[in-house]
Amino acid sequence: MASDAAGRAALGMICDAFTPGDGGELLSASELGVVDTVTELLGRNPREAERKQFEILMRVWDSRLFGLINGAGFKKFSRLSAAERERWLLGMANSRIEKKRALFQALKGAAVTSYYLTPGPTGANPVWERMGVPPAFGPLEGAKRGLSPERPTADTSVTCDVVVIGSGAGGGTAAAVLAKAGLDVVVLERGEYLDDPDFGIGEKEGFLRLYAPGPAATAEGQLGLVAGTALGGGTVVNWTTSFRTPDDVREEWAGIGAKQFAEQEYTEALDAVVARLGVNTDHSPASHRDQILERGLRKLDWHVEPLPRNVGDACDAGIECGRCGFGCRVGAKQSVVKTWLADAAEHGARLYVGTDVRRIVVENGNATGVEAVTTQGHSISVRARAVVVAAGAIQTPALLRRSGLSNGNIGEYLRLHPATAVFGVFDEEIRPWEGGMQTRYSKQDRDLDGHGYGVIYETGPMTPGMSVGFQAWTGAAAHHERMLKLADTVAVGIITRDRDHGSVETDRKGEAVVNYRISARDAAHMHTGIVNAASILEAAGARRIFSGHQAGVGYEPGVSGSHEEFAAQAEAAGYAPGRCSMGALHIMGSARMGGSPVDSATNPDGATWDVPNIVVADGSCFPTASGVNPMVSIEAIAYMNATRLAASLK
Repeated sequence: MASDAAGRAALGMICDAFTPGDGGELLSASELGVVDTVTELLGRNPREAERKQFEILMRVWDSRLFGLINGAGFKKFSRLSAAERERWLLGMANSRIEKKRALFQALKGAAVTSYYLTPGPTGANPVWERMGVPPAFGPLEGAKRGLSPERPTADTSVTCDVVVIGSGAGGGTAAAVLAKAGLDVVVLERGEYLDDPDFGIGEKEGFLRLYAPGPAATAEGQLGLVAGTALGGGTVVNWTTSFRTPDDVREEWAGIGAKQFAEQEYTEALDAVVARLGVNTDHSPASHRDQILERGLRKLDWHVEPLPRNVGDACDAGIECGRCGFGCRVGAKQSVVKTWLADAAEHGARLYVGTDVRRIVVENGNATGVEAVTTQGHSISVRARAVVVAAGAIQTPALLRRSGLSNGNIGEYLRLHPATAVFGVFDEEIRPWEGGMQTRYSKQDRDLDGHGYGVIYETGPMTPGMSVGFQAWTGAAAHHERMLKLADTVAVGIITRDRDHGSVETDRKGEAVVNYRISARDAAHMHTGIVNAASILEAAGARRIFSGHQAGVGYEPGVSGSHEEFAAQAEAAGYAPGRCSMGALHIMGSARMGGSPVDSATNPDGATWDVPNIVVADGSCFPTASGVNPMVSIEAIAYMNATRLAASLK
């Protein structure tokens, strides 16, 4: 269709404006095939309305009227020079109109991320070689799968004691507890099953196969959203960080009404999880980026210590680890695929993949089962005595709403641990895509308000596609220069324990919509984190430091600018949508446990107030933000809630 051709042409021009290449060895976005990658990524969006909006935008983009609206005069985008197109985009980026800024961020994210994901016509993106990033390793010879999940090839009806929706940290753990208790368990997973023989894949394939298709950002465009989707959920792709729930957070959670969070029952659940995952610090040698983090922290005399990780002896904590965000090909990461789901299968649980649960069937106030559809369009009906919902803190409340539950707290109290980063460029090769995923952290500023709310500092592996999400784009040349110095760059991540919250709603089709705007109080904590992360990098010897602010906030210690000017510029740039690159890797709290239906969605057993045999067992249950990477806390809650459910059913 002509309109489709026009839309692709417009998208190609936009991508080329963000990443034009260098006219030589480094290809432009359109030469590399980035338009196909963007189309593929956006086509996965479960929200039909957003897909249509994007199509309409591309059709009108290269019109005189749109040029007039966007401040370029009565000109078509295609008639502008490369410099004029860049000014057009930066005008959107720095607009006083929030929706324009949000649109810029969405386009930047799609175009720039896709540029570094796309292998290109030869299968090897030339920019990777220039940065020193090796191509995908491929699977290890002799790697084997450990599970045998089912994939229905026709309409199917199943009967069981408990159906578990989702197979990640929550669902996998709950399934094991219930199956070990002698119950007949069925696990339904929307994603696919990938295991050791499937890993070692490139970033593009990893994103497409292992990460959730959407929503990709909050409705306001302020934070990008990242969640795993595969058998094993986020535990297959997460960064192995294994913190127990802090004691003061446990006390806070107990105060909201689920008193066992402060009691031995939850301690025993944490102990069981830590033991099953083999959490240890024996395999946490500092990566080069964590050596720099530690160097800066020690020079400042600030807190730093090794990170506990759920990895075994096969972990090399080196070259292999940097790609672990797309699955651990050496089988060292103790995901729920290797642990709880293996236990569940051993005790008779049936696992189904490619199965999207659309509704919980509720009759006379009790759940009687679920209705699902496979990726091939087949229907699955499961009848059960109880339903465990562990679809993650975005999809769990959406499912509960689609199923007719009416408690007003379903979808409320969403926490996202808003995260950003400050980057330091050094006079030494760091290769930040190598080394243990996360091996050092600092809780120096975890309590900035006297109530346990603040930030923690961590690094993370920076493969090209993963590294651009927290960076600003202030022009093609500046972006190009920064990315070619990726090998010499460290990003200090700032994870904010958000005191205030957002919500999850559903659209007319029942798909999740995430509403979240960082509050002034939490933004102030993030700002402190940014300022102090710059201090860490400067103390470690960075020669250039910059934040993710779209205004281009940065300085060169002892050469140009100062730390004080950096802090002032960051504060002036602010944290409104589109002003600073932020993401959410920890999604929590949208069906929180508590003591009353007035301010919680689930009771102290994790059961919904509306329907007593629907039990939630994932990060949705968090009464408030955990303040640390949440995997162990999610599994402990699932262990505890599933143990209670098993006792009631037995």
